[in-house]
Amino acid sequence: MASQTAAWTLTGQRGISSLKFVENHPLPALGHHDVRVRIHAASLNYRGIAIALGKFGLTIKDNIVPASDGAGVVEAVGSQVCNLKPGDKVCTHMTTHMADDTPATFADIGAGLGQHVDGTLQSHGIYHETSVVKMPDNLSFEEAATLTCSGLTAWNALFGLKGREPKKGSFALASGATVIATTSNDDKASKFKSLGAHHVINYKSTPDWGTTAKGFTLGGQGVDLIVDVGGAFTLHQSLKAIRPEGGIALAGLLGGASNPDMPSLMDGLSYLCTSRGLLLGTRVQFQAMNHFIEENGIRPLIDEEVFGLHEVREAYEHLEQQKHFSKVVVKIC
Repeated sequence: MASQTAAWTLTGQRGISSLKFVENHPLPALGHHDVRVRIHAASLNYRGIAIALGKFGLTIKDNIVPASDGAGVVEAVGSQVCNLKPGDKVCTHMTTHMADDTPATFADIGAGLGQHVDGTLQSHGIYHETSVVKMPDNLSFEEAATLTCSGLTAWNALFGLKGREPKKGSFALASGATVIATTSNDDKASKFKSLGAHHVINYKSTPDWGTTAKGFTLGGQGVDLIVDVGGAFTLHQSLKAIRPEGGIALAGLLGGASNPDMPSLMDGLSYLCTSRGLLLGTRVQFQAMNHFIEENGIRPLIDEEVFGLHEVREAYEHLEQQKHFSKVVVKIC
């Protein structure tokens, strides 16, 4: 069995400059409940940049292998692993040692892949069996590598509450939704349109995008469900857009975690809406999403520029500078 792997590690938290490529990074021994995965592709998240900078109090294990999202092939399994076998194609799940139906907390994620457990920017990885799920058969490794964080969070935001059931098609469009997307420039807006979004708002040229979004709804009643990834500085606009009895899924902190003028819980009374915080999704949700993707022939969109294993710094810079459209992928083999 392999005892070493080619990998990127974080030598500190000084930003992207802390990334170091190591030809012979040690692999831990395969435990009874572990699997060894040959990683074929990984995808990047803004979380990785935040970890590299030590933002939000995020800590790391020394010389951690970054990134949580990936896809590959199981090469070996521990003696107590029952549901996986060599040859299975799998996606990584960010958390570890979690029950299948238990929602993740910030503490669970902090203890997981890319932060305190070696992640996916390596050619081989040893993961607890709870940190992988079988990937959809209809996807390439590059496409499947995008599902761990963004895909699962979107699935949970749209369908995580009881009574919200996906229908045949693609995630949001599948539910018969009128999709209103926001983006930072007109080029990306055109791409959203080509993907089927009914309305697209450039939030830089239209800072009052919440009012604009509400105007797109039937009778100006407001939006049924908003997936807010901006955090403290976008909530005001989300509240402007929401309808009475609508819901806001709080799914990210791209705009920051605090703001002196941030709305409070009592704004739920003023706007007669529900807000729901969520992090990723459970293994049960991951498996349901993958089944839905396979059954409906859905293919996640990846950025047109795919990077190689030796180009990880360039890939993170591409993400940090917002040059991407959709997920930034690193092809490992």
